[in-house]
Amino acid sequence: RREQARLKGSVVEQDTEQWQKDPHFTGLERVGGVDLSYIKGDESRACASLVVLSFPALEVLYQDCRMVAVSAPYVAGFLAFREVPVLVEAVQRLQQEEPQLQPQVLLVDGNGLLHPRGFGTACHLGVLTDLPCIGVAKNLLHVDGLVRDELHREQVRSLQRSGDTFPLTGTSGKVLGMVLRSYNNSSKPLYVSVGHRVSLGTAVRLVRACCRFRVPEPIRQVRPGGGSWGSQ
Repeated sequence: RREQARLKGSVVEQDTEQWQKDPHFTGLERVGGVDLSYIKGDESRACASLVVLSFPALEVLYQDCRMVAVSAPYVAGFLAFREVPVLVEAVQRLQQEEPQLQPQVLLVDGNGLLHPRGFGTACHLGVLTDLPCIGVAKNLLHVDGLVRDELHREQVRSLQRSGDTFPLTGTSGKVLGMVLRSYNNSSKPLYVSVGHRVSLGTAVRLVRACCRFRVPEPIRQVRPGGGSWGSQ
């Protein structure tokens, strides 16, 4: 908890890059995605993946997937301590081997500020790499009074088409993220939250711009098998 609190002090919740302030993201050329995929039945080994796609074409420029040993145990609310070290190594490897392909922003399969202590994996990775990061989750994390109750389901049903959103406001009054319908053909939304060096509005716009299906391409392509997520 002390380490999370210390690192959280470095999180920047605003846009810091010129391309973020442009309605068409002019100047953005490379978008990255990271993920850890575990071997079924073995929580001690995983594939740490990093992809970099061109923007706006969303074509793969770089792909790195390595089997790694995961030694830290899973503890709810502290997943980043288990996963972020190997993801940082993947980013550093890219910076050393192909520096010209360094992503200008990373999409993380997980949460950012939408976290019990406001410091999820996307924040943790962003602070340690100093790269703009966005949390993209497929399920709602129950924090600060947020629950997947009938009211929430009704709000989700109100999202009629791609690009429709509503804010996730906790009982504290703080907006922790945004619910986004990212794809016309999927009624299941995404839960977008700020990681580091990006505003929530920009995060939502970019995630939508990266979606050909429900899940944004940098995260869809980072999974072993790439496009196997289909249009879910």
